[in-house]
Amino acid sequence: MDNIGAKDSYIQNLQAELAHKDSLNMALVMNLKGAIGNMDDKDINIKVDKGVIYIDISDKLLFKSGRYEVTDAAKTVLGKVATVLKAQPDIEFMVEGHTDNKNYSRPPYMLDNWDLSVKRATSVVRILQKQYGLDPAHITAAGRGEYVPVAANDTEEGRAANRRTRIVILPQLDQFFKLLEKK
Repeated sequence: MDNIGAKDSYIQNLQAELAHKDSLNMALVMNLKGAIGNMDDKDINIKVDKGVIYIDISDKLLFKSGRYEVTDAAKTVLGKVATVLKAQPDIEFMVEGHTDNKNYSRPPYMLDNWDLSVKRATSVVRILQKQYGLDPAHITAAGRGEYVPVAANDTEEGRAANRRTRIVILPQLDQFFKLLEKK
């Protein structure tokens, strides 16, 4: 009976910690939405899926067509996101560049959509680091190319949805594993 009671207590502690993590995620999402402001904007989408926070920003807002230099309007949005992220100094996040499936090539520096997606991700990362002071040790830049679409690439609207940069707030698995180690 003591063993069953201990396991029940352990499960209740895990559930409480997961609920706490979920409430922290929701607070972070609300802070992001409040900082960004006009959430009717179709160029920015913030969501939580399976405990992970995603901030999708369309390429239309961030970049000119086929380019990887961040626009001035996008720098303002990135500054608002950076302010919220900076208030959470232990948070780690990944910036993912995504493209549609239209062939892209500008040799010798840009061979394909992989290169474009990586350059776009690193452009955003550099702004978050250099202009807004986010710790580069907590940032990962990744290019996903055309391989993780959110819509079909057979229409202009679908291709436009697929051209995006996504900021992924990474779950702090080390804290969860520490919790699992406790008896």
